Amino acid sequence: NQSSVVEFILLGFSNFPELQEQLFGVFLIVYLMTLMGNAIIILIISLEQSLRVPMYLFLQNLSVVDVSFSAVIMPEMLVVLSTEKTSISFVSCFAQMYFLLLFGGTECFLLGAMAYDRFAAICHPLSYPMIMNKRVFMKLVMFSWVSGIMVATVQTTWVFSFPFCGSNEINHLFCETPPVLELACADTFLFEIYAFTGTILIVMVPFVLILLSYIRILFAILKMPSATGRQKAFSTCASHLTSVTLFYGTANMTYIQPKSGYSPETKKVMSLSYSLLTPLLNPLIYSLRNSEMKRALMKLWQRKVDSH
Repeated sequence: NQSSVVEFILLGFSNFPELQEQLFGVFLIVYLMTLMGNAIIILIISLEQSLRVPMYLFLQNLSVVDVSFSAVIMPEMLVVLSTEKTSISFVSCFAQMYFLLLFGGTECFLLGAMAYDRFAAICHPLSYPMIMNKRVFMKLVMFSWVSGIMVATVQTTWVFSFPFCGSNEINHLFCETPPVLELACADTFLFEIYAFTGTILIVMVPFVLILLSYIRILFAILKMPSATGRQKAFSTCASHLTSVTLFYGTANMTYIQPKSGYSPETKKVMSLSYSLLTPLLNPLIYSLRNSEMKRALMKLWQRKVDSH
């Protein structure tokens, strides 16, 4: 079964040509802010010795994933928005889907590992150094990356093993699994079962573990004697859960039913929620609101000023 399609056409928001110019400007600003915010975090944690602890090393990994995730999607998305129709080769579409799934899958497991780290630190502070030692940290990070690679390899190879012999127009902003799968000239029932099962394991299981971790954390917070401490901890947890829910919720709705009844425009908006907003919000929610990160940033800035 040789595929007769050698390239795809990404339609983007071609149904709304009057919006494309404004969307291009907004997405470009978001992309630059995402790169800058995550680059600052990676740099600070790399240069500041006091931040070389599991909590911040997890954040550094998350920032690397978010920068990579944005770099896979945003440049192509900006090209799509700047033209009426954009062609993308078969190989480029395969590569974009592969890295999208790799970094998306890795982020799912990393967020779960980070929630476990916070649970151990808040609920078991005395035994935390033993629970989250360097060996455990490395295992969790390696597991997250290896899982992302496995998910991407299996799913992308399977999707592109289907023949594509009809329309080559992808009604989307980038090569995501559901819209590409709609163009396949074959029965995709088995793949849809795999996609449903895979989404439950990759998205829902870490999400449930995160919720359980935060429930335990909230009970620990309620026992705090200081009202100020409780308020600060509640604020941090609420911010983290907002980011997690945004990422997991929209990813779950997109992938749990590849041929679901959502309209193409709704699917595009849902995809933008986790591909655009999550990498932008994570630096603000997880790091730049953190007092230790602020102190480290000011220290590095002061060193730069003094050196000049």
